[in-house]
Amino acid sequence: MNRRNYHKELEKITAALEEEGKVPSLLLHSCCAPCSSYCIEYLSQFFHVTVFYYNPNIYPDEEYAHRVVEQQAFIRKFPARYPVSFVEGDFEKDRFYEVAKGLEKEPERGARCTQCFHLRLGKTAQKAAELGMDFFTTTLTISPMKDAALLNEIGEQEATLHKVRWLPSDFKKNNGYLRSCQLSEEYGIYRQDYCGCVFSMRERQEQKAAKAKEKEKN
Repeated sequence: MNRRNYHKELEKITAALEEEGKVPSLLLHSCCAPCSSYCIEYLSQFFHVTVFYYNPNIYPDEEYAHRVVEQQAFIRKFPARYPVSFVEGDFEKDRFYEVAKGLEKEPERGARCTQCFHLRLGKTAQKAAELGMDFFTTTLTISPMKDAALLNEIGEQEATLHKVRWLPSDFKKNNGYLRSCQLSEEYGIYRQDYCGCVFSMRERQEQKAAKAKEKEKN
């Protein structure tokens, strides 16, 4: 069993940076504005953050465009200690469907999600290396529905492959997810009710329909 405390590891790194007076660069993969809110609030105290929006899994196209606009709007509004910049990755839908092939019926948190994480974190690591970033990480660990240990393992694998440093995290710790909800409300950020891909959207719709049917029975 993986017993590493990724949040403690992150705190140790940020404490060392403060003591040394260093402010390194960080490429932050963001899945959406709501999840990024607390991550940006925390990380911009210690890093020059560039938000990398690479999410070829998002469905439909209108949802993708909406999330990009929301992400950019939050960055503009938020009074970060160190300025936060934004880079949008390519919307490579075909790449997502390639890695999801044969896994369409997998539930959330299953093998399809693992392949999706590899795709997005691999691209982030590649971009971090191209931009000469000191670190890279992802907002995905803030979600209670995501396995932080798995995400950190994938991040470390991609870091080794692309020769760039992974920043460990478990942003849901210390009420991080709650804080993201508070910031979303404070800044009027649109909060979606499904992870992003067409498969997660369908699963969510089925769950809502089942709840509605159960409510009618009662």
